[in-house]
Amino acid sequence: MSKVESRLAELGLELPEVAPPLAAYVPAVRTGDYVFTSGQLPMVAGKLSLTGKVGAEVTAEEAKEQAKICAVNALAAVKSLIGDLDKVERVVKVVGFVASAPDFTGQPGVVNGASELLGAVLGEAGVHARSAVGVAVLPLDAPVEVEIQVQVRA
Repeated sequence: MSKVESRLAELGLELPEVAPPLAAYVPAVRTGDYVFTSGQLPMVAGKLSLTGKVGAEVTAEEAKEQAKICAVNALAAVKSLIGDLDKVERVVKVVGFVASAPDFTGQPGVVNGASELLGAVLGEAGVHARSAVGVAVLPLDAPVEVEIQVQVRA
């Protein structure tokens, strides 16, 4: 087990199987020393763990937990291409989309769920640039979607 997966286990988490794409794309692509994931939804055992708009049906705290699940799913997509998450040199960028009620403005706090998870399992390599964007709706009525870009060793 990799150091990264050991840290996940210490947090009571494990990498899932990579969720099959919902449309015409792949979960992740590697080009040179970089891996770019597609947007990852908060899928647990093949199902969305929560649905609805943040600030309406979903609380900010619940959404933050969903962003953490998205980040774990993104790490699974990265691992599917590189085999060992200890090869991750750094997370370069995280983009989080939050399906938001019209008056909800706490998107950065929600996406902190993903950022904090990446920092907890990757340490300094998990420090990244980030965008947190409010949107009207996400696929399957998911409250959050997260994509990551990582630099990896050969």
